[in-house]
Amino acid sequence: MKNMKISNTSFDTKCVHAGIEDNEFGAVVPPIYQTSTFKFQSVQQGAKLFAGEEKGYIYTRMANPTVEALENCVAELEGGYKGLGCASGMAAIHTVLATLTSAGDHVLCSSAVYGPTTTLLNTILKKFGVDADYVDTSNLEEVRRGIKPNTKIVYIETPGNPTLYISDIKEISKLAKKQNAVTVVDNTFMSPALQRPLELGADIVLHSLTKFLNGHADVVGGIIVVKDEDTYKNFRRTLNQLGGVIDPFNSFLVHRGIKTLSIRMQRHCENSQVIAEYLEKHSLIKKVVYPGLKSHPQYELGLKQHDGHGGMITFEMAGGFEAGQILMNSVKLCQLAVSLGGVETLIQHPASMTHFSMGKAARVMGGITEGLVRFSVGIENVNDIINDLEQALQKVEKANLQEG
Repeated sequence: MKNMKISNTSFDTKCVHAGIEDNEFGAVVPPIYQTSTFKFQSVQQGAKLFAGEEKGYIYTRMANPTVEALENCVAELEGGYKGLGCASGMAAIHTVLATLTSAGDHVLCSSAVYGPTTTLLNTILKKFGVDADYVDTSNLEEVRRGIKPNTKIVYIETPGNPTLYISDIKEISKLAKKQNAVTVVDNTFMSPALQRPLELGADIVLHSLTKFLNGHADVVGGIIVVKDEDTYKNFRRTLNQLGGVIDPFNSFLVHRGIKTLSIRMQRHCENSQVIAEYLEKHSLIKKVVYPGLKSHPQYELGLKQHDGHGGMITFEMAGGFEAGQILMNSVKLCQLAVSLGGVETLIQHPASMTHFSMGKAARVMGGITEGLVRFSVGIENVNDIINDLEQALQKVEKANLQEG
């Protein structure tokens, strides 16, 4: 499914051209096929399409040219065979778990993942007889001990959300293969611009398209990328039945956003490094976690596994959640909102927001403390971001003096 015209070009060039094939009128940008259904030339052709004897389009839930252009684009960037566009990141995760597991199966999952991922495993999947355990996947020994004879999926999110701990995709994939388990990697935090899990041995990669791939906080979507045709057909059957597909217009917007992915990620990384170093030196900050800091526990692994350190920072205030609350309520340029990966800088509190549904025990296991602040660094001028943080930190300091 790869576009052979760009298969040997750089990643930067692929971002601009991947998924774009010649079309009927020579449009430079793939058209939006905003249609629910497609007309058949004859009853015979319709029958062949449904039987899979002829390629074409039947109904947008099953396939659509605009959606397929995006799917091919992301697959090209990830080095996979084909993508499957989904209505959200959670729709992508649900499709993967529903396709690969049955009653009696076991999933080994990173303890630090997007909160609704654990909620899905602990509620809906558990109801259908799928068991799940959670380990610190940055610790290979914990992964080794956690894999069981009935483990079907080793699910990792790396860097972890929101702790930013890094898991060794290559080594975990080897451990999973010994048990004939499938390694699934949520690559949302890095994007294929900085990390390509399939090249490191993973079997499945997925994303929330909402985040860095789209980059503009105006779309909700997800995508799965697989390595081979048989896996693709298996996943497609599940997705078609679940119905959690992305629509043509959102596909168009994400595909457009990807054209600037490479240069956006470069700016995210540059800004984040400067801000992380600034925070690490600040007296009101107790701890900063960023893959680009030498203090990061998996700094060396990150250098091997990533092409950049990403746009996400987490930190803890010396004054705990109360100080963090003052900070988050005092920022002006930075916006207090969940999500991440957009051109604008966002700040939020995982324990009471994105990871609240996990429950406190699961948060503690995943290293998500009550005072943890998650910071998605945008592409604004870095000095403007720091100035905003500085004025907010001054309010924290003033509050501390008043209490003292």
